[in-house]
Amino acid sequence: MISRRRLLTGFVLAWAPLGAAAAQEYKAGKVYRVGILSTGNPRSASIFQVFEQRLRELGYVEGQNLAIEFRYAEGKVDRLPGFAAELVGLDVNVIVTATDPGTRAAKGATTSIPIVMLAINYDPIALGYIASFARPGRNVTGLFFQHRELAAKRFGLFKEMLPKVRRVAILSDSLTGDQLEEVEAANRSAGLKLQPMELRNLHTTSRACSVP
Repeated sequence: MISRRRLLTGFVLAWAPLGAAAAQEYKAGKVYRVGILSTGNPRSASIFQVFEQRLRELGYVEGQNLAIEFRYAEGKVDRLPGFAAELVGLDVNVIVTATDPGTRAAKGATTSIPIVMLAINYDPIALGYIASFARPGRNVTGLFFQHRELAAKRFGLFKEMLPKVRRVAILSDSLTGDQLEEVEAANRSAGLKLQPMELRNLHTTSRACSVP
């Protein structure tokens, strides 16, 4: 299994490796600007913390030759397009996203600035962000985890572990609809009664967890 650290290292190396040209720019005082567009607070997410740590290890230090512009929507996805436009206006070197709404907003704001999807679990081909995994073909690239396939496999394991279960509650949100579809397809042969429940806020989450 490829570790998250190695995946992030690969992204950083692909973006701006510290080769001879980059080293000269470093000496000349060039500052790279990274825009991070997030639905939630990226500073609290471990994957972004590892991302920043690896940048430092490669010689990119915030406040010296690196500026990181954070824009997070506090869960309000309608704010993302405006934040994406702000990052484009700042002329960042790259925009990093981790959700479908964030990627969509960034893609709508620029066709030239590279957009890197970080550890996403949605299908970028189905959504039209890239042409293929081998040749993205546009200004969007990144790291993709096949959670859709895993969702069906996990459901199968669940059925094996609890063969007498007949009714299953499924918690999902607006970003995991495709995974819910995989579970529903896997259930056609299992024949269980599924009770999907969309998590929209803390009240819904609490109510969902209290289902008898």
